[in-house]
Amino acid sequence: MTAPLTPSHQPHHESGEPDPWRAPQAGGWPAPPVEDGSPAPTGDDPSAGEELRADLRDGAVTVVALAVLGVALGLLWLWLAPKVQLISNGREIYLRDTEGEEAIGADGTFALLGFAFGAISAAGVFWWRRRGGIVLVVALALGGLIGGLVAWRVGVWLGPTTDLVAHAKSVGPNVPFDGPLELRAYGVLVAWPLAAMVVHLALTGLLGPRDPLPPPAAPPHWGPLT
Repeated sequence: MTAPLTPSHQPHHESGEPDPWRAPQAGGWPAPPVEDGSPAPTGDDPSAGEELRADLRDGAVTVVALAVLGVALGLLWLWLAPKVQLISNGREIYLRDTEGEEAIGADGTFALLGFAFGAISAAGVFWWRRRGGIVLVVALALGGLIGGLVAWRVGVWLGPTTDLVAHAKSVGPNVPFDGPLELRAYGVLVAWPLAAMVVHLALTGLLGPRDPLPPPAAPPHWGPLT
């Protein structure tokens, strides 16, 4: 009793014996069948293009939503940031409390609010989509940066006037008044996008869907023993 040492689908010599050294026909070996017995699909998957378009659409919505949310951050910054007190003697304008830390406090308040808004926006986007993706991460970063810029300009626009000379003349000498709301450390503008990216990536890694494991490879099909 002997068993053939070549697969049953190998081509044969003219004598009828299988030829184990013959190259496969043009086009390569046939694709392995899937579970239902049909050949494996080839070519591009059309669903990938639809998924990319959906990601781009959701990314655009995310950027616009975070830009609008920047108005809320600007209002909170205006409300919570410590006020810088100025005073005039009729000729010059100077700080009422030269040892105060109100100016630094305005930057710190903006940074803390940016971190909070970044975490909240990342959690909201993850709850909305329930998965990650480079498009959403980029949208969170871009939207958070635009939202921070909007918040900065809203706080300055709605805060005390930046025309200090006119303001000092209007209140009179030796009368304290609030100085304009300003950012002195522009690096705090990245607090929102940085927190959004970190929190979204962390949520995706902890709670995001897992890719299914590939099925085990099927053993080669050999001819029957004779």
